[in-house]
Amino acid sequence: MKYMLAVFDMDGTILDTLDDLTNTLNMSLREVGMPERTKEEVRSFVGNGVGKLLERAVPRGTTEGEMSTLAEVFRTNYAAHCADLTKPYDGVPELIAALRREGVKTAVVSNKVDFAVQALAADYFPGLFDMAVGEREGVRRKPAPDSVHAVMAALGVDRERTVYIGDSDVDADTAKNAGVDFIGVEWGFRSREVLAEHGATVTVGRAEELFRLITGEEKEPF
Repeated sequence: MKYMLAVFDMDGTILDTLDDLTNTLNMSLREVGMPERTKEEVRSFVGNGVGKLLERAVPRGTTEGEMSTLAEVFRTNYAAHCADLTKPYDGVPELIAALRREGVKTAVVSNKVDFAVQALAADYFPGLFDMAVGEREGVRRKPAPDSVHAVMAALGVDRERTVYIGDSDVDADTAKNAGVDFIGVEWGFRSREVLAEHGATVTVGRAEELFRLITGEEKEPF
């Protein structure tokens, strides 16, 4: 077995959440009287947590009070609508189930708010992750390595046997900072070129490829 722990990003890696993020953001912006954003704009805004998403979405000159109100509105709306259109990427649930059958431990480390990470992991991947953690107060967000290190410690796997899988520059930088290998997925929110610019040397276009890279086995996974 090549790796004993596979840690996945969530948005753009295991779940296509872009429609729900866009719709909820625009619903929240309308409620506070701010202009809406396009789906492609939102694609470029995500990856660094909800605070950065909102900061990038609001007009220049927005006050701290207005930001605080928007954040409260967004969290309420996203809690109600985080699973309206969200769906797993093709082959990903089967991939994770196959990894577990091979004895690989699996986890999620995301910059998405923790309540949404817990809910979405339970709804779309019931019983398939040993741990799932999102953005929490007092814990540095990715690309800081804190949450990846915490998962490794909790599951008892060292960095040489851990791999981080993600779709963004933030994810590539997170793996680098955590001292673990990185595999980029090409179906997410960032391009292969962006991943390469941040040091990604291995990227995949299909879930089956991920299985072979993680396990080191050539057999058909599912």
